[in-house]
Amino acid sequence: MGLIQDIRGGPVGLDTAAFIYLIEEHPRFLPVLQPVFAAMDAGRIEAVSSSLTLLEVLVVPYRAGDLPLADRYEELLTRSRGLRLIEIDRAQLRAAAQLRGVHRGVKTPDAIQLCAALGGGCTTFITNDRDLPSIPGLQVLQLKDYVRSKGWDRSRS
Repeated sequence: MGLIQDIRGGPVGLDTAAFIYLIEEHPRFLPVLQPVFAAMDAGRIEAVSSSLTLLEVLVVPYRAGDLPLADRYEELLTRSRGLRLIEIDRAQLRAAAQLRGVHRGVKTPDAIQLCAALGGGCTTFITNDRDLPSIPGLQVLQLKDYVRSKGWDRSRS
C-alpha cells in the first residue's frame, strides 16, 4: 500500500519536509509524495501545515541568496489548492507548550506542527521525523517507511 492509501479521512497534516521534498524534487521521497500533492490539487484531500513551515523552508534559500527558490516555496505554501496554513497564535503556543510538557524531548517546532495538525482537524500527519511521540487521535506516517516498502531506497542496494 502507498502513502495516499494510508491517509485517514479528513485533512492531512504535512510537516515541513514534505514541501522541501516536493520543491527540490527529492529522488527518494518525491514518488511517495506526488500522489498526495496531486490529490490536494484535484480537491480530493485537504492538507494542513503550520505557518511555521514558511519560516523553515525559507531559511536555506535566503541564506544562499536564491530568491527564485524562496518565491517558489512561498507560492506553494500560500497559493496551493487544498492547502491551509494554520497561523501561530496564543492558543497554538499554549497547546504546543502543553504537548511539550506531557511529551519530554519534543522540540518546539515539532510541537507547533503537531498542534496545527490537531487544531486543523487532521487525523493523519506526514513527516520524516522519527522523534515524534504517539498522539491520541493522530496517525503519524513516516515517509522513510514508504520508501523502503516500495523499493525506492537505492542506498540499501
